[in-house]
Amino acid sequence: MSAAESRRQDSGSPLPTRRPSSTATKPLPMGPVVTQPPFDAAGMTETLRTIRGQVDRVTGLLVATQDGLVLASDTRDVENEAVAAMSAAAVGLAVQFTGQAGIGEPRAAVFEGTSGYVCVFPVEASLLLVVFGERDITMGLFNIAAKQALSLLQHVVLRQRVHTVRANRRAYFEEPQG
Repeated sequence: MSAAESRRQDSGSPLPTRRPSSTATKPLPMGPVVTQPPFDAAGMTETLRTIRGQVDRVTGLLVATQDGLVLASDTRDVENEAVAAMSAAAVGLAVQFTGQAGIGEPRAAVFEGTSGYVCVFPVEASLLLVVFGERDITMGLFNIAAKQALSLLQHVVLRQRVHTVRANRRAYFEEPQG
């Protein structure tokens, strides 16, 4: 018998229960709740420029929604709206393809052309990152550069989400009760 099973038998309930710390609860705000995106477009565009400056061999970056809408971009000579729509389609196709092949969830959709590379990464559930790369590198070097860009963007998105959550908590607990 495992330690978890013995704890469940000792307590009498299958799951631990949470004890309330206080009987006074704060009422929830009335009216519609408006959620803000985790970043502003100008800030995200600046982040993409910074990442492109830090990562060698990357010629452009675009952040899109899972639905194919452009959120921010740092690209040249690219139709951002069309690329965002195609990136959503590419991820959808990758999900179907890897599912049929039985190899799990896709981590990326990579395309090699005569003039360079393009890769689509899911950043999180609702965001996609499109990375454009130079043509005079190997697939392996592009893969490393693209994943470095992905990692940097994931870090920024996470940091912004944490900042937003902390600000919302601060505002909630500092509000005077009426």
